Amino acid sequence: MSRREHPHNPVPPPNELSRRGLLKTAGGLTAAVALGASATALTGATADAAPAAFTHPGMLHNAGDINRAKVRVAAGTDPWLSGWNKLTANSRSASTWTPRATATIIRGGTGQNYSLLYNDIAAAYQNALRWKVGGTEANAACAARILNAWSTTLTSVTGNADRFLASGLYGWQFANACELMRDYDDFDLAAAQELLVNVFYPLNNSFLTNHNDACITNYWANWDLCNMASVLAIGILNEDGGKYDQAVTYFKSGAGNGSIAHAVPYLYTDSDGYALGQWQESGRDQGHTVLGMGQMGAVCEMAWNQGDDLYSYDSRRFMKAAQYVAKYNLGGDVPFTTYTWGTGQSCAQSSQTVISSASRGQVRPVWAMLHFHYNRRVSLDDKYISAMCYSVAPEGGGGDYGSDSGGYDQLGFGTLMYAK
Repeated sequence: MSRREHPHNPVPPPNELSRRGLLKTAGGLTAAVALGASATALTGATADAAPAAFTHPGMLHNAGDINRAKVRVAAGTDPWLSGWNKLTANSRSASTWTPRATATIIRGGTGQNYSLLYNDIAAAYQNALRWKVGGTEANAACAARILNAWSTTLTSVTGNADRFLASGLYGWQFANACELMRDYDDFDLAAAQELLVNVFYPLNNSFLTNHNDACITNYWANWDLCNMASVLAIGILNEDGGKYDQAVTYFKSGAGNGSIAHAVPYLYTDSDGYALGQWQESGRDQGHTVLGMGQMGAVCEMAWNQGDDLYSYDSRRFMKAAQYVAKYNLGGDVPFTTYTWGTGQSCAQSSQTVISSASRGQVRPVWAMLHFHYNRRVSLDDKYISAMCYSVAPEGGGGDYGSDSGGYDQLGFGTLMYAK
């Protein structure tokens, strides 16, 4: 019998604390590989304590991910080589990229200039990957130059409500590029840590706490998720257990739409016996729904690399959502329950009665992370996630999926970094 997820008969996962204990005892990588299918579905409302010692690199990529990509690319083995070729073909991966750091980033309203930031973050991340996997000093120098320029120049992120999207998306992405570069001598880690705490975190925290003074359900799941991801990433980069716990606690029990039970409000089983979970934005459009797979996936992957298995939390509720989203975007039929929520400041009621076909099938580089976790790390039958992953492989990154901000909402290159 295949180990497929079923809402009424989930595969019982072992205790999360044993995984963290093994990670500490064995130094992380060996334990994570040996443990394989470790997972948990904790029911407590608060997070476990942050790691006693943070693992570095320990956000989207751990040391094992980097070493595997390095070895496989050097050997010329696919799919890693195809993923590497996508990386090196991207213009933002060139070591000649020149940063365009500015003091104020505006997203939403008059004077928008936030494309400066997301293009430079993509360039920093991609150059950092080229250095980590290919060993090229010029790429390391370029990544450090970009990150240092922004760390010493940017003083504010502003605009209309969309400033909270900027603080979330670019906060966690910037931190991830920094995490890859933290052991490079010419990178100013302290300046980057200060930037993230002083410019990004206050907006992240304000949104998760106050939601721009709106009804708690007014903002879509992705608004919470990107800000949660930023708080988590800042906690890891700065080794700040309080911020780390804040993000994990919000994932499990936060009041907004980004916490797991609100992001996946309804569960089903399809005719083939696969567990599915309706995503909070499924009645809106599929572009934002697939974006949600990338944002929640980033939260889960970063926590995993610090010893917390959010991928499996609440009987693998996120996996059920990813299966649902993948199945529909592959052309399959999925159930849909009318979704009703409160909008604006008055919580005026609004409803969606059918799943949205808008942007159905949109390609974003988010699926490799999910497939190689659920299918390879923990040996589950992820039929729809798997099909979606291979239908869009090899994954690219910033600039490969359009020139507007949606093409930069995820860092990408999952085929290179997650294939197992």
